[in-house]
Amino acid sequence: MTRVRRLMTSPVVIGALVLVLAAVGFGLYWFQPWKLWADQTVNEAVPPATPSTAPADPSAAPSAKPSRQAGPETLATGTLISHEHATTGTVRVVRLADGSRILRLENLDTSNGPDLKVWVTDAPVREGKAGWHVFDDGAHLSLGDLKGNKGDQNYELPDAFDPNKYTSVTIWCDRFDVSFGAATLTAAS
Repeated sequence: MTRVRRLMTSPVVIGALVLVLAAVGFGLYWFQPWKLWADQTVNEAVPPATPSTAPADPSAAPSAKPSRQAGPETLATGTLISHEHATTGTVRVVRLADGSRILRLENLDTSNGPDLKVWVTDAPVREGKAGWHVFDDGAHLSLGDLKGNKGDQNYELPDAFDPNKYTSVTIWCDRFDVSFGAATLTAAS
């Protein structure tokens, strides 16, 4: 018993145990494996048409035709394909009534993971492993953190978004520089 006690209290064994615990802690932080079993569902609606802000003129005769409010208009669409993780859903670039644009993920279903972002990029979407790592090679705009790995989500597109330049969307894992899934944007007809 004293031999085991002496061995367990030796500086070498204590140092090794501290290193193992530090490695396990770092591995848990870096990979966050619990996210593989924890889904986060987000269900955002398309922002509604904005009503006219013009004051009503009480002396005006009622219009025979009700005025039509400008609604959201789809400018481009795409279908997500799987890369590092199985990913399905669609993407739309939508112009809202106020002229702003959003990227909308619809029926998204992918794995959860650490440091997931939504990017618009100039990279071509490629099937299989050839498409996993291409999206950070060229121009890309980050629209922010992925809100959830399932559901419908809206992301504001910045003024710098040019649909002729940024022709694809990726769910990008910034920690491991890999695409979970991606879609080519095609102009709506």
